Amino acid sequence: MSEATAALTYKGKPLVRCGNTIYYGDMADKYVIKMEIKSTKKIGDTDAADKISVQLLTTDPNVRPKKQILKASEREGFYKALDVASFWLERALEEV
Repeated sequence: MSEATAALTYKGKPLVRCGNTIYYGDMADKYVIKMEIKSTKKIGDTDAADKISVQLLTTDPNVRPKKQILKASEREGFYKALDVASFWLERALEEV
């Protein structure tokens, strides 16, 4: 069975996780966010995301992979990463 699931949304946009990579946004839109969990820490019996890389990507298939990354940052904690991801994606999609 695949690890990827698409049942979650945040502010009306899908969240899809596969392993340590989380995509936020609709791949049919011009932009999407890629969040990669770089490290985790134990909170009780649970592993929680600690450091997360956040990237704003263009979904244009004609753009070379290195040029697809429009913004990049690293945040501590999933909610801080999701907060900046939501802001970047919202602003990028407003400009379209």
